[in-house]
Amino acid sequence: MTVESAHKPFDLQELVKQVEGQRFPPVDKWNPPFCGDIDMVIKPDGTWFYMGTPIGRQRMVKLFSTVLRHDADGRFYLVTPVEKIGITVEDAPFVATAVDIYDSAEGERLLKFTTNVGDKVIADRDHPIRVETDDETGEPRPYVLVRGRLEALISRAVFYELVDKADLERDGGSSELLIESRGVSFSLGAWEEG
Repeated sequence: MTVESAHKPFDLQELVKQVEGQRFPPVDKWNPPFCGDIDMVIKPDGTWFYMGTPIGRQRMVKLFSTVLRHDADGRFYLVTPVEKIGITVEDAPFVATAVDIYDSAEGERLLKFTTNVGDKVIADRDHPIRVETDDETGEPRPYVLVRGRLEALISRAVFYELVDKADLERDGGSSELLIESRGVSFSLGAWEEG
C-alpha cells in the first residue's frame, strides 16, 4: 500500500484520468452467436486453468481477461466479434492484489485497486466495494466492481489494509467499519469489539 498525502504533490484528477483511460475491447456491445463451453476455469485465487492445467503465460491470461464478459444470465463468456464461448469462474474473475490510498489536501480519499491481471480501478459509485460473509466460516468476502459485471475479490492482505484505514461508526449497540473513496462511503462490515 502507498499512502499519498498533502505532503507529496500529486494531481487527483490526473490519477483518475489515467485509471479511467484504460482501454478494453467493447465486449458489451458485441452480440456474436454462442459457440459452446470450453474447459477453462478461473479459480478463486485468480489462477486461470485450461483443460486442468494452469495457464502459465501471464500475457495470455491478460489477453483473455480483456474479452471476458459476465452476462445477465449469471454466466461468464470469452467474447469476440464473431463468437461467444462459456467458461467457469469459481468466485470472482479477478483478485485485487494491491490498493493505493491517496488523501488529498482537501480531504478527499481515493482507493485505487490493482488486480492480478493489471487492471486498475478507483472505488466509487460506479465501482462499489461490497462485503459478503462466508456462510461456513463467518469470514468476510470483500469485492470491488472492476468493469461491466466483473468483480475482483479483494485479497485478505488488501482487505486488512482497508480495515486499518476505516472509521468505526457506532449506532446504538452496533458498530460498522466504513471507508470512503471518491466521496462514497463503503461498509466493510459489522464490527464486534472485544
